[in-house]
Amino acid sequence: MLQTNYTNYTVTEFILLGLTDRAELQPVLFVVFLVIYLITVVGNVSMILLIRSDSKLHTPMYFFLSHLSFVDLCYATSVAPQMLVHFLSKRKAISFLGCLLQFHFFIALVITDYYMLTVMAYDRYMAICNPLLYGSKMSRCVCLSLVATPYIYGFANGLAQTILMLRLSFCGPNELNHFYCADPPLIVLACSDTYVKETAMFVVAGFNLTCSLAIILISYIFIFTTILRIRSAEGR
Repeated sequence: MLQTNYTNYTVTEFILLGLTDRAELQPVLFVVFLVIYLITVVGNVSMILLIRSDSKLHTPMYFFLSHLSFVDLCYATSVAPQMLVHFLSKRKAISFLGCLLQFHFFIALVITDYYMLTVMAYDRYMAICNPLLYGSKMSRCVCLSLVATPYIYGFANGLAQTILMLRLSFCGPNELNHFYCADPPLIVLACSDTYVKETAMFVVAGFNLTCSLAIILISYIFIFTTILRIRSAEGR
C-alpha cells in the first residue's frame, strides 16, 4: 500500500514474494518449514532446560552452549513464524516498521551467533591449552563478560545497519523478492543513493565473518597442536 503526499510516494508496507508463487506448493512448503521450525524450537529449548536443570552441566562450556541455543532459537523465530503465516495467506504483506524490526533482529542475531561460536572456541582453547589456569581464567565474572560481548556487539551492529536503512527513501515498488526483510532486496527497492548502505553491508558482513572464522580457526589450530604434543594415546 502506498500513501501519497503531494507528488511523493512513501512505502508503508512491503509485499514479500516468498520462495515461489505457485499456489499448489504453498501447503507443502508450510508443512516442511513448520517441521523444521518445530525441531529447532524443541531442540534448543530442550538444550537450555537440560543445562539449567542439571548442576553437573553448570560449567563455562555448557553456559555458552545454552546461550548459543537461545540465540539460534531467537534467530529462527525472527523469520519462521511470519514465513509460515504467509505460506497460507493470499496477501503476504509486512508493515514498514515490522520489516525494519525483522531486519534489525536478523542482522543482530546472526552476528551474535557468529561471536557466540567464537567465545565457545576460546573456551575450548583455554580448557585444552591452559588447563591449569582454566579455573581462574574462566571465572563467573569472565564468563558473563564473554557472553555479554556478542549480544552487545551484535545488536549494536544491527542498530547501525537499521539506522542506515532508515536513511534510504522507499517511494516506488514495494514488492520484496524474498521471504523476509533482508538487506540486498530492500536496497534494490530504495529510491535514494544506496552507496553508503551497500558499502556498510559488505564491510560489516566481510569483517565479522572473516574475524569470527579466523578466531575459531586459530583456536582449533592451537587445540590440535596441543593434542598432538600429548605423548600418550590415553592422555589424548
